[in-house]
Amino acid sequence: MNDLKDLLLQAKTLVIFKSLHGQSVFEKYLDAVQACTENDSETAVSKYCDFISELYAYSDDLTEYILKLVLENENLFMLRKGEGKKTGELLEECLASELETIQELAEIPSSELTSKIDYDGFLPGYKTQKLDFSKIYADRIHMIGQYGYGIYSQYHVFVVENKKIVPVEFPDPIKLEQLSNYKLEREQVIKNTLALLAGKPANNVLLYGDCGTGKSSTVKAIANEYHTKGLRLIELKKKQLHELPKIVETVSRNPLKFIIFIDDLSFTEDDDDFAALKAILEGSVSSSAANLVIYATSNRRHLVRETFSARQGDEIHFKDTMQELLSLSDRFGLTVTFLKPDKKTFLEVVKDIAKQYELEMPQEELFMKAEAYALARGGRSPRVAKQFIEYLKGCGDNA
Repeated sequence: MNDLKDLLLQAKTLVIFKSLHGQSVFEKYLDAVQACTENDSETAVSKYCDFISELYAYSDDLTEYILKLVLENENLFMLRKGEGKKTGELLEECLASELETIQELAEIPSSELTSKIDYDGFLPGYKTQKLDFSKIYADRIHMIGQYGYGIYSQYHVFVVENKKIVPVEFPDPIKLEQLSNYKLEREQVIKNTLALLAGKPANNVLLYGDCGTGKSSTVKAIANEYHTKGLRLIELKKKQLHELPKIVETVSRNPLKFIIFIDDLSFTEDDDDFAALKAILEGSVSSSAANLVIYATSNRRHLVRETFSARQGDEIHFKDTMQELLSLSDRFGLTVTFLKPDKKTFLEVVKDIAKQYELEMPQEELFMKAEAYALARGGRSPRVAKQFIEYLKGCGDNA
């Protein structure tokens, strides 16, 4: 074990993991170690407690937390490995040295620091443990296609804000097992997703059908189900479709697999975003990648809203243009249709959701109230069924 001053000096030589210095816990930890090597007890107590306060916000185990920072760090070594490029002997040597240094820092017990502070009062401690950073990091590199790196190793659902891909900290937690009926429809989407994860050809998918039938929930549940297998979801608003080429370029070299999800998709006949989606569906060189697919939902079989005024335009080859617009949905390799349930299917969904919510009510009474609720809301659907059960749970005995 190097002494503290040597370790602090080695920490300043980090190249691959240089960005760890931008992490608040790591920086405050180094500040605390530095203060403990100097003869200023007041500063040492202040710096040490600042560090502990920051660490406790995430963990009480220093070794485990620093390892987490290392594994999630998006660095030049990880990026090259992710793109399947060679790293070279010098970079490998640098990695080994830095991991050794970081591991030593992460294993310094709190007692070693507090023993150097001339203070008789209480000082909080933290846990440490013996972990082989080099082996764990090598295992992570080997499984990079499953775990990813950077923000993609921390989150599995993303949106686009200000032209950047940003994580969703608390995505919809819906699970496949919570979705009732439409098993055959979901199986088609699941099978396509598994092909993507296996590196096989996968189709872009249009989930078409009535409102409230579970199209969006199916996509989100699949993302939740398979994120541990290397699946990530990027949700894109229709007005952001012009950013598709840039998004594709950003994730195309990533070892993970991506679903670009567009909810409630439709166009007007003069929509500028039409071309961006058409390009990726047709697989143009600048707009396609083997590690991603487009999953879109729509309530319209023809994705372009056609108006009578458009039919009266003065374009010479009007029919050709309109046919191109109306056939956009045909460019999806797979179209899965979700239709509104009939009465029998609707009541099966009600029964299933009632069981999930542990709602106890005589079945005859449950079905009678469900039909009345659906009638008042304009029709049957899984969404209406869920709203009905949640309504009953909220009302309790007063339902």
